[in-house]
Amino acid sequence: MRILVVSQYFWPENFRINDLVAELVRRGHSITVLTGQPNYPGGSVFSDFKEQPEAFSTYEGASVVRVAMLPRGTGGLRLMLNYVSFALSASIFGSWMLRGQDFDAIFVFEPSPVTVGLPAIVLKKLKRAPIAFWVLDLWPQSLEAVGVVRSKIILSIVDRLVRFIYRRCDAVLAQSRSFIRAISQQIDDPARIVYFPSWAEPATSLETVEFAPEVERREDLFNVVFTGNVGEAQDFGAVLVAADAMRHDPVRWIIVGDGRKSNWLAEEINRRGLEERFILVGRFGLERMPSFFRHADALLVSLRDEPIFAMTIPGKVQSYLMAGRPILAMLNGEGARVVNESGAGFAVNAGDPASLVNATRAMLSLDRSQLDQMRQSGRQYAEANFNRDVLISQLEDILHQLGGRKSGK
Repeated sequence: MRILVVSQYFWPENFRINDLVAELVRRGHSITVLTGQPNYPGGSVFSDFKEQPEAFSTYEGASVVRVAMLPRGTGGLRLMLNYVSFALSASIFGSWMLRGQDFDAIFVFEPSPVTVGLPAIVLKKLKRAPIAFWVLDLWPQSLEAVGVVRSKIILSIVDRLVRFIYRRCDAVLAQSRSFIRAISQQIDDPARIVYFPSWAEPATSLETVEFAPEVERREDLFNVVFTGNVGEAQDFGAVLVAADAMRHDPVRWIIVGDGRKSNWLAEEINRRGLEERFILVGRFGLERMPSFFRHADALLVSLRDEPIFAMTIPGKVQSYLMAGRPILAMLNGEGARVVNESGAGFAVNAGDPASLVNATRAMLSLDRSQLDQMRQSGRQYAEANFNRDVLISQLEDILHQLGGRKSGK
């Protein structure tokens, strides 16, 4: 198939869409990616890209078309302008850059913002190609939850925009079953909604992986590793309260990633005198994650106590399960259900640092056989529910069905 992928984020930014594109190419599809200039999560365009943009025009056999946009910068207003600038640039200049090219289907990757759907709709009209829209973040709920938008009027306008986008998509893919209920309220044909969760990356035996050299090995400490975005949604305020309460416990917190709250997190660690208990190693590519997982006695996932986040399964949960390390989760709803159902660790309520302390100490007290059972249970659950090959094959089937409608098959 000839598939156009529309995504505001793409390699060298670290998102699951990179893996999907590479796999679709390996399966024989012709893939073109319409995306922006890499600037996530730091907020400024990557220096390597600025120096040699032509080096980022292909990825694993896929053609990459990039449009100019306003980088994220800092602050809520700048972030909104970033979203709008990509939507406009991809709609106008992206359409021009893709002139003369035909596609069987358009796949939209939407971790946020939902405005990525606008250029896809424009291209649907121009290319007469159906759209499959993968919803990984619900708008306007998430905007309100993280405080980016507080105006009820603006939230109402965004809600109407979401309805406009969903109703022009031929398939809307929901990353959790709770998302299906929310999306069904914004779409005129619920039959077009498909459950499609994120997958777990293929298992790597961590015992064969070298320890990340950026982190000093400390087998005398219980190492809790967090990977991914350091933002408002991850509720590091509550994590810090738990870490502060455990400052005399043999626990070390290793944060692999960065984001809009990175500077704040570093300042708070210093203010609380927790420098000996935290290591902030910064952002690394997905291929490096196993080397950091190797240090982990437990893997941490956290989300704020908001209704929207209770409906979400953070993508790192699948990766954690497959990594075969016990999970400490401070979140509600779907994500907590997966952790508890899998038997891979302990899940406590979002925004409850006291319970996170208790769960961490409880995990500290487990013997090796109990921890090994958590590791094994997590992998088995991931294989059964989030198998990468099975899910990508399901996506192929969806795209084939949509493409068949275009060709009249």
